[in-house]
Amino acid sequence: MFAALILIPLIGAAATWLIPSDRLRPKMLALFSAFHVGITIRMLMVTPPESAGRWFHLDALGKIVLLSTSVLFLACAVYSIGYFYYRQERSNRLLCMWLLVCLSAASLVTITHHLGLMWVALETTTICMAPLIYFNRNARSIEATWKYLLICSVGVALALIGLYFLAYATIVAKVEPTLLLDDLIDGAGKLSSGWVHGAFVFLLVGFGTKMGLAPLHTWKPDAYGEAPGLVGALLSGGLVNLAFLALLRVYQLCVATKEIAFFQDSLVVMGLISMVTAAVFMARQADFKRMLAYSSVEHVGIMAVALGLGGKAIFGALFHILANGLTKGVLFLSSGNIHRSYNSKSTEHVRGALRRLPWSGGLFLAGFIAITGSPPFAPFISEFTIISSAFIQGRMLVGALFLLSLAIIFIGMALTVLPMVMGEVPVESETTLYRDTIGTVGPPLVLLLLVLMLGVWIPEPLLGLLRDGALLLEVKP
Repeated sequence: MFAALILIPLIGAAATWLIPSDRLRPKMLALFSAFHVGITIRMLMVTPPESAGRWFHLDALGKIVLLSTSVLFLACAVYSIGYFYYRQERSNRLLCMWLLVCLSAASLVTITHHLGLMWVALETTTICMAPLIYFNRNARSIEATWKYLLICSVGVALALIGLYFLAYATIVAKVEPTLLLDDLIDGAGKLSSGWVHGAFVFLLVGFGTKMGLAPLHTWKPDAYGEAPGLVGALLSGGLVNLAFLALLRVYQLCVATKEIAFFQDSLVVMGLISMVTAAVFMARQADFKRMLAYSSVEHVGIMAVALGLGGKAIFGALFHILANGLTKGVLFLSSGNIHRSYNSKSTEHVRGALRRLPWSGGLFLAGFIAITGSPPFAPFISEFTIISSAFIQGRMLVGALFLLSLAIIFIGMALTVLPMVMGEVPVESETTLYRDTIGTVGPPLVLLLLVLMLGVWIPEPLLGLLRDGALLLEVKP
């Protein structure tokens, strides 16, 4: 079952590379993505046993991230069929192939308990996304691609140094050298404290860069702004969660070594810095895709703060993986439609989207309401859980800064989004061939309905999965 999860997307990647038809490749992308979702659901229902050597094991944390990634990827793959109908001027061979390779690597991140192999898989996702950001092949996209590659690769390299420190900590402790998470947790009490502290610092900075925590976020506005909408959705709602899973693995080790307080404090500080940074740059943002990038900076900050608070906030962090990932899919896919219709990302040119594109404009507006934590959508549940946990713990300053940042961000996004979707279409607006179709509005609509459902009712199996995940991260006295 583990092999199928990795190999099916790779087989699909080979198939899409060999297929000569640009019209057929997106359909193959959707087909293999559907196979992947089927395998994922099967693995959630009947969890396969741990592999020999303990390298592969799908625990509750991996299940949550795998489910979120697989569902979002399927929505983006189905969306690509309609999207590429309007992008026939460019070949989609590389994009379809690298997307499936990325899905394979992403799946590997969720199932491996070997920290070295997890690092390799994360770096593979970084490399796979680079040619997708460059899809439009202009000066701005190549600049964004190089910035993304340089900053993320440096971050992942720092994480590798952290892994070296961890491995050396086992040598200093005179125990069997290993990077298997379960073995490290079992022998956590014997590890050298100094080397473990150093490892945690490098791992936090490295994986924090991949997540886009401020001030390590500088690649995000350019990459999200220049990538196609479906690629932006996967960057913001998919790859961010994979990096967060890596931090969750580090958190598990911190709990086992009893060095958790230092790591938690660092997460809270970096999370709040991210939220404040997003609040500052969100106001009057002239490029609505860059606005969504800063929204991503905000939400990785929310997850970091929740993880740093611990307790019931961890449940909120795990639920936010799903809530944020699916909502970002709504926003990026609908924004891609608006971009295609107006042939512009500038809020100076994009006005009256509800009149010109009733479905896409409505989805973008609903996505804005959801992502800012408004009821009855799923992000409201996760954010309310985190905020209430902060005040229950007596962390008044953290809770106050959290709420203040949310309020400023809501106002900043509203000042950009509402003029975009309301009012009249400018007379000088460019006329394009794009029209809303079931292929381009169906996937974000389904994602929005899922976000709405999770805000009203969480299915019992999913609720149990979230509780099991929170239990793995519980700090024991």
